[in-house]
Amino acid sequence: MRIARFTTGEDPQYGVVAGDLDEHGQLDDDAVIISLAGDPLYVGIKLLEEQHKLADVRLLAPVLPRSKVVGIGRNYAAHAAEMGSDVPAEPLMFLKPNTSVVGPGDPILYPPQSSNVHYEGELAVVIGRICRDVPVEKATDVIHGYTIANDVTARDLQKGDVQFTRAKGFDSFCPLGPWIETDLDPDDFNKGRRVQTYLNGDVVQDGSTADMIFDIPSLIAHVSSVMTLLPGDVILTGTPEGVGPMEVGDEVEISIEGLGSLANKVASR
Repeated sequence: MRIARFTTGEDPQYGVVAGDLDEHGQLDDDAVIISLAGDPLYVGIKLLEEQHKLADVRLLAPVLPRSKVVGIGRNYAAHAAEMGSDVPAEPLMFLKPNTSVVGPGDPILYPPQSSNVHYEGELAVVIGRICRDVPVEKATDVIHGYTIANDVTARDLQKGDVQFTRAKGFDSFCPLGPWIETDLDPDDFNKGRRVQTYLNGDVVQDGSTADMIFDIPSLIAHVSSVMTLLPGDVILTGTPEGVGPMEVGDEVEISIEGLGSLANKVASR
């Protein structure tokens, strides 16, 4: 099931997206969105009779984290190597504020404090219920679904500050979307789902979730051993190799096999 958050020009709503994805992660022209009676994280899936053509609505970030976005650094060996870093012995965590989240088509705002802002295409996991100290074997019980993320990073600030808060925390530095896919399992990603990032139409990242060092259940267990996770919290699972700079006017599109695609343009702040 694909759960989206959208607007027709009025207050945001939630809905279920119906339609077939093509090989590029795009839905067919007949795709529709069926309205839901509230946020499914809190009221469950309650379909209404109202529906819209997907082409007639604007998709928003599919979830607004109530408390946090947890990033995982260097979770692909090839990315660690390109950054000149070792593979971590345990998941490397950092936080992005929920104010960094934007949706499909929203601009990524290039801050004046940086001159080297990078894209990082990633699989994101959305947490479905409050949890702490989740065992690996119980991790699927707390997953609401999966979406696509761009872990935008001011690389020069990251290097200068050493820690990641400023470099990854600017408003608009966490595009999410286009929807949350609930009918997948962590094993689907262990077997491998292709992750591709396009910069102005050119492929710049082309990896597989099978290459993650720490799989999704391990990440949930690790993060929840440190902090309580709340419904709507998001875990970013790391990026494949091929990260690089974006400039004002560029368009970045991230596609994950079976999930769809997320596109955003870069604009001046």
